[in-house]
Parts: sequence; C-alpha cells; structure tokens
Amino acid sequence: MDSPHGAAVKAEGFGLKGPRGWVFRGVGIDAAPGSLIALEGPSGSGRTCLLLALTGRMKATEGHAEIGRHRLPKKMAAVRRIAALGPVPGVNDLDQALTVAEQLREGAMLQRRYEAPLRTLLRPRGERRATARTRIDEALAAVGLDPAALPKGERTSVRDLERLEAVRLSVAIALLGGPRLLALDDLDLKLSDAERAEAWALLRSVADRGTTVLAVCSEAPEGVTVVRTGAEPGTGAAAPAKPVPAAPAAEGPKITWGLPPGKDTDPDAPATARPGPEEPPAPAAGAAEPATDHDEATEDTKGADDALAETGRA
Repeated sequence: MDSPHGAAVKAEGFGLKGPRGWVFRGVGIDAAPGSLIALEGPSGSGRTCLLLALTGRMKATEGHAEIGRHRLPKKMAAVRRIAALGPVPGVNDLDQALTVAEQLREGAMLQRRYEAPLRTLLRPRGERRATARTRIDEALAAVGLDPAALPKGERTSVRDLERLEAVRLSVAIALLGGPRLLALDDLDLKLSDAERAEAWALLRSVADRGTTVLAVCSEAPEGVTVVRTGAEPGTGAAAPAKPVPAAPAAEGPKITWGLPPGKDTDPDAPATARPGPEEPPAPAAGAAEPATDHDEATEDTKGADDALAETGRA
C-alpha cells in the first residue's frame, strides 16, 4: 500500500469532564508522525474516552490537542477525516453475520463512497472493482492476514475468526482509506502472551510504514510512547519510549498523567446525567459532547459510556 504520511499527535492539559467528574485530565503528548503510542491504564481509567477524543469522536472540555495540525476540540470533523478506527467495541464492531470477503467488500465500498473523490465514482464499474480488489489485497498483506489460510477461505464467517484474526481484519479495513492516524481499543483483550506480541508487531509494522498508531492497552511493551491514564500527576514512572525507526527524528515524548474517574468531581452534577449530542439545544455546564457521525458513535457503550458512569471499563 501507499505509505501515508502519519499525523503528529500533540496534547496539552487535555481533559474531558462528565456529569460525575473528570474522565481524564491533564493529558500531555508530543509524538512525531509515524509514532506508536500506547494509551495504558486499568479498566475504567478513561482510556477509551481519551482514544475517541484524540480521534475527533468525543469533545474534550479542557485543554487542547493537535492531530496533524488540526486543533481539537474545534476541528473534530477534520481530525475524523484523517483518523481511522480499528477495533473499538461498541463503535465499529465487525458484522458477525458477514463473511470475511463480504466484510472487506463492504469496507471498500464505504471508503469509496464517503472518502474517495467524486470522479472516482464515475469510473467504469470494472475499473472500480479492480481498484478495490487491489486495495484489499494490499491491506491484507500489510496486516499479515491470508484469507486462504482460514478454514473456509474468504467465505469464513467473521464470527468464526480467532481474536487476533479479527484484529487483523479490522485493521485491514481501517487501512483501506490510507489514514494518517490509526486507533484501536483494548488491543490486549483476550490475547495470550504470544498473540499479544504478534499484535504489537503488527502495529509496529503499520507505524514503520508511516501511519501514526494509537492503541489502548492494559500494559504496553517496551519501545513505544506511553501515555498513562488513571494515575495522579507526578506519581509512578513512565516506561521510557524509544523512537520508531521510520519516524522523523524528534525530541523524546512528553508524558503526563490523566486523572482517574471520580477525581475533582463536580458535587452539583446530576448523578444519572449522560453527555448529550455535540450541539444540544441547552447543553449542561461541563458536559462532555461526543461527535454525531453515524459510524463514529458518541460513546463506546462498553467503554466510554461506562467510564463516564464510573461503573464499567474504559
């Protein structure tokens, strides 16, 4: 595949406050294009919300971030155009009823319809199909997924994929649009140690090709830029980050800490309130405002929403 120029990721005092208090706060990042960035923390520490905020899917309430020179929270739509989501439960899950071939074709069709220039849609159908097939083959090669090796080849049902195979498929679909930023949630969920190492090797290879990668995890490996959530500022020790070989030379990452849910809680906020849409008629003071795009859900129902409610995982 073509190697897109990755987006630099910078943040200063970045935070999101919900009705029950701060989901994350005081996050600082300074990562060069082509970096591999781990958002590390325990379940419920705001990891998923931070991921969605940095990709323009949730609106931060404090500080700012820059993704490829697009400043958040003002330029959320611009960030969404250059950032693709890999697996994020509750936001862009694979369709379990489809086969691998059908899922890939659907991804290519949506990418062509919503992201490709209008002139692309005017090309002959045979040419469009050939172009889509080429992009699919290149994406599969980039993630190391060989459909022929699956039990029923491309006709294998998505529901029958192993967890790591599903991750590879999701990443392949995300890469079809040539994003500058790739984001994944719960990378190490239900993976053995060996599979976890394979998953990180996959993301390193994507970063080496020029795409900046954000990945939520419980424990990051050595050699990546680490941003930790759920810790008091100034406590603990950040794992030293090593530069990604293909990334341009840059200063070492600036790592700060995000507050866990419940810190600095607003006592006057209603106990059961939820963040409303991005532009509600009468927004509540301090409420987090997620984006409203169809496939870019307001909150991860298994992560972001529960994190704000302080009863689940993020």
